Amino acid sequence: MENSQPGQPSPDEIRTPEVDIPENKEVLSESELDPKDKDVQDTKGTDEGQEDQVSLLTEDKDNLESPPPEDGPQQPEPVLGTQPSAEAVKVEPNPQELPQSPSNHQHETDFYCVKWIPWKGERTPIITQSTNGPCPLLAIMNILFLQWKVKLAPQKEMITSDELMAHLGDCLLSIKPQEKSEALQLNFQQNVDDAMTVLPKLATGLDVNVRFTGVSDFEYTPECSVFDLLGIPLYHGWLVDPQSPEAVSAVGKLSYNQLVEKIITCKHSSDTNLVTEGLIAEQFLEVTAAQLTYHGLCELTAAAKEGELSVFFRNNHFSTMIKHKSHLYLLVTDQGFLQEEQVVWESLHNVDGDSCFCDSDFHLSHALGKEAGAGNGAQSQETQRQVDQDYMIALSLQQQQQQATLGLSDLELARQLQQEEYQQQQAQPMPPRAPSPQG
Repeated sequence: MENSQPGQPSPDEIRTPEVDIPENKEVLSESELDPKDKDVQDTKGTDEGQEDQVSLLTEDKDNLESPPPEDGPQQPEPVLGTQPSAEAVKVEPNPQELPQSPSNHQHETDFYCVKWIPWKGERTPIITQSTNGPCPLLAIMNILFLQWKVKLAPQKEMITSDELMAHLGDCLLSIKPQEKSEALQLNFQQNVDDAMTVLPKLATGLDVNVRFTGVSDFEYTPECSVFDLLGIPLYHGWLVDPQSPEAVSAVGKLSYNQLVEKIITCKHSSDTNLVTEGLIAEQFLEVTAAQLTYHGLCELTAAAKEGELSVFFRNNHFSTMIKHKSHLYLLVTDQGFLQEEQVVWESLHNVDGDSCFCDSDFHLSHALGKEAGAGNGAQSQETQRQVDQDYMIALSLQQQQQQATLGLSDLELARQLQQEEYQQQQAQPMPPRAPSPQG
């Protein structure tokens, strides 16, 4: 082996204890540690050393994991021209494999909690995440779960990214091309190969580059083949308002990466028009830093189909989206709402992020907001009950006040009106008199 140490005994040293080997194998290790006989052993003939080496390995072949010398043409492997010892052949491969195992299985530590919701009359799982990271794998798999194309065991509470990718791979391999022509089948097979290649990237993030001309306009990359094969639309809402012709001219049909390069180029240009155009494009990116415009939201609502499940890309995050009764909703995958059965969907009707939560039937939920999922479930319920109680007390006081006003008799009401009228007369100023000489 190439990793043998310089102090390791030569094969000639192993020949000395050949008489004592049948009695105790430990003599082999003692001879290796004793370098006294090295000069004596070097004077022996080469043929005699080879015969002794063969006899030694033949006697211990039942106790060694390495193959016998007859089957191992690997004797001249070492660079220095020395044959590896029997103990070196047995021990060396294990330390080389152990350091590699943690890095190979590092991604297996990604665990996700499973939340079971009632979806169209059937108990359906969705996958939640503890951090708001760029995980398109969860967005795609939640769509497959809501479409019942992938099912989990009823008692499943935790799942790993490897299990999710295995389910997704099975779905991709089970898809059959709709066209029978040879060219289309080859194209379909190429898309499947591209999709299987980018599967590991789904757990960390995809290379998605939006174009500002349409909600479905993206620069094509091999990662997009996953959405095409599964028939899952991919949308975004980062569009240029057509009522701003200067911004439309500055941005054009460029993608995000191309627009950033254009801004850098225009800033260092000597042409005043190019500098101005670069400043307009930079201002567009600053104003629309939320990556969702009102024009984009309107176009997104019009483009999505009723009841369609899709993936919405915004701020480097992938969300599961659905259109229900002409309104858009995003699936709530925050792990803080794992125990909140009434929090399933979040409305998407505002650019600023002001939204409300709904249950699986799109009925308005009484959750306080996004910050409710960050705390304890029992604490959020207690806070909700306190708010409801305060509201009921205020409403009761208001009703009592109204009833007290409406419950007056006619005589009491007449006296009250007369008293108010008298007070108004007293508050009026006296009519002006003739001015005195001193005035």
